[in-house]
Amino acid sequence: MSPASANGQRELVVLVHGLWMSGMVFALLARRLRASGFDVALFSYPSVTLTLEQNVRRLERFVASHPAPKTHFVGHSLGGLVVLSFLAGAPDVSLGRVVLLGSPCNGCSAADQLSRTQSGQLLLGRALPQWRLENGVAVTSRTQVGVVAGTHRLGMGRLLVKLTGPNDGVVTVEETRIPGLTDHIILPVSHSGMIVSGRVAQQAGCFLRSGIFSRA
Repeated sequence: MSPASANGQRELVVLVHGLWMSGMVFALLARRLRASGFDVALFSYPSVTLTLEQNVRRLERFVASHPAPKTHFVGHSLGGLVVLSFLAGAPDVSLGRVVLLGSPCNGCSAADQLSRTQSGQLLLGRALPQWRLENGVAVTSRTQVGVVAGTHRLGMGRLLVKLTGPNDGVVTVEETRIPGLTDHIILPVSHSGMIVSGRVAQQAGCFLRSGIFSRA
């Protein structure tokens, strides 16, 4: 059964990319979610040059230009932090559910290590250092939020920084946890691999429809 309102209008999923990317990286995930019955919109933003607040304002205008009976969000990495920051100050959104893919909600050791050098600070951009955990908690307290964490260590974490504990090559599993989560699942995928993983797409669609990940 397709996710739709009483008048037949389909529910919307807004996809928000991570650092150094654009909305087009979600082309495959968007196709899979549309096949599951959702409308999908790809949001692009300058992930390095603008502040977190500036990107939140851009997302606010984007959502306002895409009216829907219910709006869900899927955010990858930094994109998840942009989503949570937006929703913390947007109580009037016809909010559905939120799926975070490898988002460092509870700190980011890789970013902390990179920020010790000027070149690392340039790579990280202006948005990530402005993230505040309390914004995420404000969202988990009023809607269903699910997190997908990865354990395939492929990414800059193997080359530029030292990560301890299970991680996806960039973000550790523990860094994806946030108080008030509805569900949390760990999959053998890398940080960037989440974007194109069929298994991740299946789990994201499951959570958006039901508010829980599948353990089948």
